[in-house]
Amino acid sequence: MDHIKLHDLRCFDAVATKRSFQAAGTALNRSHPSVFAAVARLEQQLGLTLFDRSGYRVELTDAGRTFHARAQVTLRELDLLQTYADQLASGEEVVLRVVIGDLCPRPPVLQMLSGFFAKYPRTRLHLEYEAVGGPLERLTEGDADLIFHRADPSDPRVEQIKLSTAVMVPVVAPGFLPFVWTKKVTPEQMRPFTQCVIRDTARQSSPESFFLIEGAHQCTVPDQVMKKELILHRLAWGHLPAWLIADELRDGRLISIAGPNFPGREENLSAIRHRRHSHGPVAEALWLHLEDWWLTSRAGRGGQSVRAKRGR
Repeated sequence: MDHIKLHDLRCFDAVATKRSFQAAGTALNRSHPSVFAAVARLEQQLGLTLFDRSGYRVELTDAGRTFHARAQVTLRELDLLQTYADQLASGEEVVLRVVIGDLCPRPPVLQMLSGFFAKYPRTRLHLEYEAVGGPLERLTEGDADLIFHRADPSDPRVEQIKLSTAVMVPVVAPGFLPFVWTKKVTPEQMRPFTQCVIRDTARQSSPESFFLIEGAHQCTVPDQVMKKELILHRLAWGHLPAWLIADELRDGRLISIAGPNFPGREENLSAIRHRRHSHGPVAEALWLHLEDWWLTSRAGRGGQSVRAKRGR
């Protein structure tokens, strides 16, 4: 069988959809005879009768119906391929790789991304989760275009848009400790109890200790939500971001043990990109959208709960 011509396949699809050679010709901006000839040529190549032409309207035969279903899939794929090629030729990114870190509140970030990518339907969002040192490692190694994570404002390698702060609070569930807790509790007193920590997804582990008590038994979890569940069920204690446990602290399901010996920690949360990596038009548009979005959010909330500043 000779190669099927794309023109003939499109003419066949138009006739099958419109159920008329005349209507198909109008839709394709081609003459009725040229459409009729294209379909006849296709039938001859395939050795199949695709249409029943005996009635007022042409109808697909059983073979034609089956072939049409497969032809539509092929035509859609070819259209997508053409769109993909046009996108590459224009310099517009096909994929943007975004990493959300373990300390980042997900709902507002996902809401922002949803609104942005609705305006750029030809660019696909590749979204991943990493913890502790994982997000920055992915960024510096060129495996991510943008990350949402804790940031060192003095890091010269990256550009940052400061979004908010995350206060890390040491907490236990009621009844977890066998003694009456006071703000003077010491690391030595907490050493016998299991400490829950987030697993670092970076290949090269960070030298930072992140509140670890030397000699204490540890259990590791993949994310902050799982960590909260373990602490709520009295399987361990640990530090959690205040935004995640506001309700539990308020209603007493969790108790803060913050004090002189466990002061907690405040982390800057930022959108971060690498200075030396190239940023295409969609990545640049996302960066500008982020700046405007967080500034708008700040204004809408009176600048109290979200502090959006440009930190370059």
